[in-house]
This record gives sequence, structure tokens and C-alpha cells, in this order.
Amino acid sequence: MAASLSRVCKSSLLKTNYGTLFNQPVHNFSTANQWSRGRKMLLTCLGVTAGGISALIYALDSSVKASGLVAHAPTYKWDFYGIFSSFDHQSMRRGWEVYKNVCSACHSLQYVAYRHLVGATHTEKEAKELAAEVQVQDGPDETGAMFMRAGKLSDYVPSPYPNEETARAANNGAYPPDLSYIVNGRHNGENYVFSLLTGYCEPPAGIQIREGQYFNPYFPGGGALGMAQVIYDEVVEFEDGTPATASQIAKDVTTFLTWTSNCEHDDRKRLTIKGVAVFGTLISILAYAKRQKWTIIKSTKILYTPRRKQ
Repeated sequence: MAASLSRVCKSSLLKTNYGTLFNQPVHNFSTANQWSRGRKMLLTCLGVTAGGISALIYALDSSVKASGLVAHAPTYKWDFYGIFSSFDHQSMRRGWEVYKNVCSACHSLQYVAYRHLVGATHTEKEAKELAAEVQVQDGPDETGAMFMRAGKLSDYVPSPYPNEETARAANNGAYPPDLSYIVNGRHNGENYVFSLLTGYCEPPAGIQIREGQYFNPYFPGGGALGMAQVIYDEVVEFEDGTPATASQIAKDVTTFLTWTSNCEHDDRKRLTIKGVAVFGTLISILAYAKRQKWTIIKSTKILYTPRRKQ
């Protein structure tokens, strides 16, 4: 009788324990499954929302830029494109000649000083001679009066007009923009400037151009602008003997204006190349040291041998 009772109790105990042990993990697994499905749905919703917002932003940006009356400037293969490419400094020097002899009659370079030209387009002696050609107002002197003096390297390129009102009056109400950062201030930068300088043509049928305006399909706002075409063959004579074709003149002055907008271009690329080389070397050394340090630990096999009872 006692033996039978003992067997029944053990059977009941074992049934209860195993039921508890087996039921609990099933419940936990079900909860984990639900949490995993909920997380997947949340991530999916977030992804769809982010994609929709990105598509909306792109559509708005394209709609703002799109215009049926504006030709989009093509992308040209400039000398300074590419990781290891720099500015063509001879082209920049010719671009300064174009600006000085053609563009400076209307446009200013108020953020470019003569000292910036040293080592980029001219030597220090040449830059000093260029600065000395202009007269700069300075003062006051001992008597409190302002006076004129020859320019120095620290002086900035003078503006052709004393103020905006004078500039507008001389250009039929149009204000010639400063060219210091013109490439950065226009969409597609250097390609836009080159296309604008070489893109003058007769207006197509149906487009009326007022007196004193000229048609250029690359100019936003209908193509009508107040600046006449100034780039022609042989409009300047380069001191190095380069043939002064219209495309060569436009290319050189665009290169120069790209440099005025990004004076640190060559230095930035040089620093990037040095940084990639240094960090690449350091990463290789660290990877090799890490492999040597952890090889023994990763390849070691640990065995557990239980101690015998004495």
C-alpha cells in the first residue's frame, strides 16, 4: 500500500513539474514572437515613411528647379575634376587677364585681395605691380583729411562703381553681381558660368526681349538679361601666346572664378590625400597588431574536466 501511494505521488509530482517547465517556455516564445512581429511592422512603417518624405523632398526640389524656358548647362570635363586633379594655374592667370581687361568694367571682386594672387596666378613682385596700378583712398592723415595712395598687397580689388545706385544707373537698372563667389552662388557652378558666357543667341519666336536686354537660354527667368555678350574671338591677347578663341577665353575666366570661389581647393585635396594615406597605414598596422595579439586567445581551446570526488 505504501509503495503504491509513493508511486502515485511521484507520478503526480513529475507531471506537475514537467507541465510547468514545458508550458513556461512556450508562453515566453509566443511573447517573443509577437514582439518580433511588432518590431518588424514598426521598422517597415518607418522605412515607408522615410521613403515617402525623401520622394516628396526630391519632387519639390525638382519642381523648383524645373523651368521650360531655361536650358540646363551640360557638364564639361574640367581640369580640376577628379581626386588627384588640381587647378590649371596657367589658365587661372589667363582668366585674371580676362577679368582685368573685360569683366572689371562692370563686375567687382571685392573679396579677393592682391595678396591672394601670390603663388596662385602671379609672383609676389607681379602682384605688387598689379596693386600699385590702382589708387586706393586711405586716411585720415595728420590733418584729418583722406588721401589717395598706390595700392598694396593687402588691398582688395577695387569695384568699378562707388555704390549700387551708380552701378544700376550705368547698366539700365541691372546690377552687375560681384564675381568673388559667383560659381558657388549658382546651380551647377562652373558649367553654368561657361554656358552663360558662350550661350548668347537670337531669341526664338514668341519671346519678346525689351530694349537693352539680350537673350541667353541659360539665364533663369525667361532668358532675358541686361549683360551683353562680351566674349568674342580675339577680344583679349594673352601674354603667353595662347590663341584667344571665345571658348578658350570663357574657359580661362571660368577657371579663375572657380578658384576665387574655392581658394582652398588644392590644399583641401592635398590634405585629403595625406589623411587617407596616414589613416590607411595606421588602420593596417592596428589590424595586424590586433590579429597578432588575439590569435592565441581565439585559437585556444578550453576544456573543463570535473574534479573527482575523493
